[in-house]
Amino acid sequence: MTDVMHRRFGNHVPDILDCLAQLSNDEVPTPPKVARTMLDLLPAEVWSSPDYKWLDPFSKSGVFLREVASRLLTGLTEWEPDFEKRREHIYRNMLHGNAITTMTGMIARRSLYYSRDASSDLSVIRFEGPDGNLPFTPAEHNFVRGRCSICGAPESLQRSDRENHAYAFIHGTYPTKELETMRWDVLVGNPPFQFADGGGGGGASATPIYNLFVERAFSLNPRHVVMITPSRWFSGGKGLDEFRDRMLKDRRFVTLVDHPQLYDCFPGVKIRGGVSYWHWDREHDGPCLVTTKIGDHPVGKQVKRYLDAYDVLVRRNEAVSILDKVAGYRIDGLPEPGLGDTVSARKPFGLTNEKGKATTNGLSDPVLVYGNQVQSYLERAQIASNTEWIDQWKVLIVKAHGTSGREDLTILGEPVVAAPGSACTETYLVIGRTDNETEARRLAAYMRTRFVRFLVSLRKITQNITRDSYRFVPALPMDREWTDDALYARYQLTEADIDFIESTIKERPSDEVADDYDESTAEDEG
Repeated sequence: MTDVMHRRFGNHVPDILDCLAQLSNDEVPTPPKVARTMLDLLPAEVWSSPDYKWLDPFSKSGVFLREVASRLLTGLTEWEPDFEKRREHIYRNMLHGNAITTMTGMIARRSLYYSRDASSDLSVIRFEGPDGNLPFTPAEHNFVRGRCSICGAPESLQRSDRENHAYAFIHGTYPTKELETMRWDVLVGNPPFQFADGGGGGGASATPIYNLFVERAFSLNPRHVVMITPSRWFSGGKGLDEFRDRMLKDRRFVTLVDHPQLYDCFPGVKIRGGVSYWHWDREHDGPCLVTTKIGDHPVGKQVKRYLDAYDVLVRRNEAVSILDKVAGYRIDGLPEPGLGDTVSARKPFGLTNEKGKATTNGLSDPVLVYGNQVQSYLERAQIASNTEWIDQWKVLIVKAHGTSGREDLTILGEPVVAAPGSACTETYLVIGRTDNETEARRLAAYMRTRFVRFLVSLRKITQNITRDSYRFVPALPMDREWTDDALYARYQLTEADIDFIESTIKERPSDEVADDYDESTAEDEG
């Protein structure tokens, strides 16, 4: 075995917590490197403060508490030179955790105390009970009409062999009165992200829960909070709109580090939209330092800015000045209307995945229906909504676009110019309607520009695209053809602005507009 390990790792002994972080399971532990980078966000004085109380409210592998212990053992040397006394104080009085399952509790205690039984002779320090300061505390759901009134968990998750979805931290369940009333100075960790609801992969259609943990943490009013979460809250949706608004308006964020690419922080774990971690400081009242990272390296400028400049968080600092120019454009003193006001809602014709006949044979009043990679015919009477649109020219775009890869540089699927006598299923959104074929084709060409796709990208954080994704896009008159050069000139974009857009948005391979569904489009996430 030793020879095998040496051949694989050389003289390097791998961190077992790195290995755990790469396993596929319900609760993904944080890789040690990421935990250390997150802790680096905290001010230096926390490592020399012997009176601070630290809490990881959702311990999985124990990596955060392990890394905190290591830093405190060094940082408190001057306060207490005796190593054993210093260690005793740190482990017994300063570090606390709340495991999310019985199993993670044992793993976390093994990481922190070197023994899953904190009362054993093998423990770094001996506690009276086996849990030490890192218990798993069972909690019970309060189901009302099929969902927990506290955390929102569906009743289907209530199974005897499933304990990791009644999270004590947000249920307000504590093992002792002492912990219930304790004032915490620093909260750190990686909260559970979501409840699976049977939707698309990569968390695309799961119900988020991390927002409840974040809000609970803030409600305890600690001095500092450092957490990592999915970045999907930047744009809201899926029940996150109110949470997003509160986060953006909170001036206590000191630092936010955004990882937009898949797998950067959690190798092998598909979290569409990426993840971000941040430092919240109770005493801070000002702008937040925003950093974007690809892998371990910052890209673009680090900028201090207020997060609520727009109703969503614009991820890239370079994009903010571009958006300011577009949003600030005035016609007779009035802002331009946004395309989001004219784009249809989901199911523009009231159709889901209906598939009609391959031909018009036997149909008295056939309508061509664009569906998921297929065209078919239905009777006009089968169209449930917006029947007046049937006889107009329309531009359609799929409502889910992207790949499972690290980057999406196209943002939107190919626009479809649909002639009168047509409709579509929920696979598509109707971008615009007109009685003029020329205007329809100009609108389709407009949607293909890098400029438009860039503006959509500022609100699009996963494959799924809604009408809200188009709110930054100006609803320009289609009395002319809009090219990227014309749009850059209209909004007085600088060379640096243009370079940034063209470095982030891929040029379409041709100027032709599709008259059918693009089969390279990613699956619909629902």
